[in-house]
Amino acid sequence: MLLFLYSVLSLYHLNTKAENTLCQMIGNPKYPLLSKDGDITIGALFVIHSEVSLPSFAFTQKPNLLSCSSLNIKDFRLAQTMIFAIEEINKNTNLLPNISVGYQIYDTCGSRFHSMSATMALMNGPKNSEGYTCNEQSSVHAIVGETESSNTIILSRTTGPFKIPVISPTATCECLSNRKEFPSFFRTIASDYHQSRALAYIVKHFGWTWVGAVNSDNDYGNNGMATFQKTAKEVQICVEYSVKFIRTETEKIRNVVNVIKKGTAKVIVAFLTGFEMKSLLEQLSSQNITGLQMIGVEAWITSKTLITSKSFHVLGGSLGFAVRKIQIEGFADYVMKAFWDTAFQSFSNADLNYSQYQDLLLVKNYNEDVLEQRFVSYVYKAVYALAHSLHSLLRCTEQGGCGKALTIQPHQLVEALRKVNFTVKMGDQVWFDSTGGVIAQYDVVNWQQNSDGSVQFQSVGYYDASLSPDQRFMLNTEKIVWAGGQLEKPRSVCSESCPPGTRKASQKGRPVCCHDCIPCADGEISNETDSNNCKQCPGEYWSNANKNKCVTKAVEFLSFTEVMGIILVFFSLFGAGLTVLVAILFYSKKDTPIVKANNSELSFLLLFSLTLCFLCSIPFIGRPTQWSCMLRHTAFGITFVLCISCILGKTIVVLMAFKATLPGSNIMKWFGPVQQRLSVLAFTLIQGLICVIWLTKSPPFPYKNMKYFQEQIILECSVGSTIGFWAVLGYIGLLAVLCFILAFLARTLPDNFNEAKFITFSMLIFCAVWITFIPAYVSSPGKLTVAVEIFAILASSFGLLFCIFAPKCYIILLQPEQNTKQQMMAKTPSKI
Repeated sequence: MLLFLYSVLSLYHLNTKAENTLCQMIGNPKYPLLSKDGDITIGALFVIHSEVSLPSFAFTQKPNLLSCSSLNIKDFRLAQTMIFAIEEINKNTNLLPNISVGYQIYDTCGSRFHSMSATMALMNGPKNSEGYTCNEQSSVHAIVGETESSNTIILSRTTGPFKIPVISPTATCECLSNRKEFPSFFRTIASDYHQSRALAYIVKHFGWTWVGAVNSDNDYGNNGMATFQKTAKEVQICVEYSVKFIRTETEKIRNVVNVIKKGTAKVIVAFLTGFEMKSLLEQLSSQNITGLQMIGVEAWITSKTLITSKSFHVLGGSLGFAVRKIQIEGFADYVMKAFWDTAFQSFSNADLNYSQYQDLLLVKNYNEDVLEQRFVSYVYKAVYALAHSLHSLLRCTEQGGCGKALTIQPHQLVEALRKVNFTVKMGDQVWFDSTGGVIAQYDVVNWQQNSDGSVQFQSVGYYDASLSPDQRFMLNTEKIVWAGGQLEKPRSVCSESCPPGTRKASQKGRPVCCHDCIPCADGEISNETDSNNCKQCPGEYWSNANKNKCVTKAVEFLSFTEVMGIILVFFSLFGAGLTVLVAILFYSKKDTPIVKANNSELSFLLLFSLTLCFLCSIPFIGRPTQWSCMLRHTAFGITFVLCISCILGKTIVVLMAFKATLPGSNIMKWFGPVQQRLSVLAFTLIQGLICVIWLTKSPPFPYKNMKYFQEQIILECSVGSTIGFWAVLGYIGLLAVLCFILAFLARTLPDNFNEAKFITFSMLIFCAVWITFIPAYVSSPGKLTVAVEIFAILASSFGLLFCIFAPKCYIILLQPEQNTKQQMMAKTPSKI
């Protein structure tokens, strides 16, 4: 029991002692680099020094304080801008009247250790609280910073649970647009989403499809490069290599440079912070790597700290996106005069270390970069955004001033920032979108060298996301100086562009930008550069020699103007003319025995039909039309039937004449001249009837044959009904065979001048010609089909003409002494 009472009394004593103990800070307090008291306090974190010396963490003794060095002019100007804006607001009687705005500016030295301790100091204050408990509210109402995205993420996640608003003027990582993770984060600079996409567009604009990629190994570089590579893939840009590093990894930087040296890409997209770019530049300069077209981002493209005596050899001609340069009225004068009187008025404060100001004093009279600073306006807008939000929360009026008694909670300021909308004196309107960011507006700048050797950042275009998509991006290419000071744009492709007439074929195992150019196949074209596929030409079209255009296929038909057509027309007319001459000869010798003995009436009709046979080949020549197609086949069929009918009649007459010489025979009265005419007419009318039926049911017609030759159209006459066509040919063949058989039977008759022998021989030639015609007709391509048919017509016609009439003409012209009745009636062959 006594032990229990002792334990209770001991616990009560410890609890009472704890309640009476002051809130104590563990470790050394951290003080702001620049500060000023006010009714409202705005905190800020800037990388005023860029290098930090870390103490030993052996845990054998208390670590020393972090030591910072290497003044960062860029962030120092941001701090000056913030103080300038606050002083301007304090003097403004319309904005936050009767309210003084103070500031606490901490130097993070680019170190996350410094950044975390500074954040805690801003939230809690550097000194112990008076009383028995720790403060419950932050010592500042809002924080401006940080300048790097990774540290800004740490800052926003630390302050997020307490809903302390953070406004960054330079942190551009798209990851900070996530309102679920960073609900109280805002920025007066656009996120890298638009910049990353614009980088891909500018690379595509100049026709570079093969690039290298280097980025900072932090949130800023990794997120920005991821968006760039995604967009690059969409616009068919290939990344040969993608490497990353942070500035403290010296060995890794050397490896990155080796990758760049081995790469074939002439264009490098460098998504780096200014610090990483400086480290990379040192390595590139030391190894004398030049001639690379650098494409940069706002973090380094206008950084004066990168300009050295050797840097232009590496970065000369660099292109990139820079934030818009806006001059703040009165800021240059403030930097040179008022800043040193206001910011350092408490310079003798015993709590501050004098040494940390020594390098700041060295730039007291340095004003060369004031007008070149592009980020100062974003700090200016951030301070004024907070001022306008506080103005609305404190219900300030021109007459009554602001309600100093009102307590401002952090979440109220966050809500006020979401609704803020005002115009700064430079003319820009400031408001925050649903992600806490602003509209993306960039200048496209180009590293150029003046005649005196100085480097300038020449504006050669712009990107403005507030404009329509077709107007957002503008470039003045004529103003650009390329890598190495060249005036000619460099080329950076894995494979050369495939010209029209070819298609791209990917190389196995390599990116899509590496390809071979394969010529399009016959009948296919590509009329664009770098076409992925060749297009098939429509039916009546064919590819030209360059395979880049579909042209009308060459139309092939047997023309009157070509050599073959001329030759065939010549022989056709020659045959017809020769036949007419024979007819004239026979007419002039019609009273001679040889003409009378060979049935002169049928002979003249035969000569007339042979003339038509020669002439019927002419419609086969020339461009086929509806009428010519019908004419050529019907004229051919009827004229040849007329011709064969006459020969058949002459053969029957020979046979009948022999039978008539036998005793008691009167057979000739059954096949006299009338019967001969009727037989010829009957045979011809049958063919005419076949042709009429053929033309009525399915006549021949002009046809574009595109199956035999792919590259040309054969213009031919389709027979229409194949039955009709072969019926016409079959009927001619039937008559020819019948005539041949009868003539063959009469060949041995004992006449001295037996015409049956000549008819037999003519029919033999006729049948041989047309039998060989069939396979030649079927196998001959294009206009040769028509030529074969004309040749068969002419060959058979000449065969009939020469075999039947040549011997008679020979007798009439050269052996007139045999042209007697006695000679014709002789039973023994003539010796002549």
